[in-house]
Amino acid sequence: MTNDPNQYPPQYPPQGYTPPPPGYTPAPGYEQPPAQPYGYPPQGYPQYAQQPPMPVGTNGLAIASLICAFIFPLVGVILGHIALNQIKQTGQEGRGLAIAGLVIGYAYIGITLLVVCFVLVVSLATVNSNSSGFLPLLAG
Repeated sequence: MTNDPNQYPPQYPPQGYTPPPPGYTPAPGYEQPPAQPYGYPPQGYPQYAQQPPMPVGTNGLAIASLICAFIFPLVGVILGHIALNQIKQTGQEGRGLAIAGLVIGYAYIGITLLVVCFVLVVSLATVNSNSSGFLPLLAG
């Protein structure tokens, strides 16, 4: 290799690994391990067992949560929370069903509470229509 300034392109020394000179012996403890046959892992590394397959299918409690949210909303909410926890731990499908059961169950409970409060207020107003307000009824 010459570094003639008139030569184009300039010649550079080769990059990368250069083997040691002949007769070189590495320091004790730094020898290269013996070559392994192709396709086999090097000996000395632990072999790890394969992970068990993830459970497939939709979580049953998520389905039950969605169904119960229309019939028994409190049961639907409870099942929805349990299903979300199981889905997070096991990786099953059905997260959307569990969330839908929670939303419908909470909405149904909220609407029911609003209707009960409205009916209570209207019934108290009709009972006290002859009195001056709610205070005489509450005073007993």
